[in-house]
Amino acid sequence: MTKSKLRDLPDLSALARAEATFELKVTPKAARDRVIVEEDQIRVFVTAPPENGKANSAVQSLLAKCLGVAPSTLTLKHGQSARIKVFVYDP
Repeated sequence: MTKSKLRDLPDLSALARAEATFELKVTPKAARDRVIVEEDQIRVFVTAPPENGKANSAVQSLLAKCLGVAPSTLTLKHGQSARIKVFVYDP
């Protein structure tokens, strides 16, 4: 098995409450996958390209890892093709 390349992900598990919404600023085609929390803004960088929903899926998986939840419990509410995305947590 290969070891995950993800390091230093912030622990956002305290934010994982039912019906919680997360507004993210997303940068696709980044050098590496990472999540940064700065001044109440969550910024997500993914290496996936913004085509055919690949970047959205990568963002969903990365956010789920930070929250400590299953990716299937996160739903993209707004921003299917925008850089600002809103995900809703529904356990």
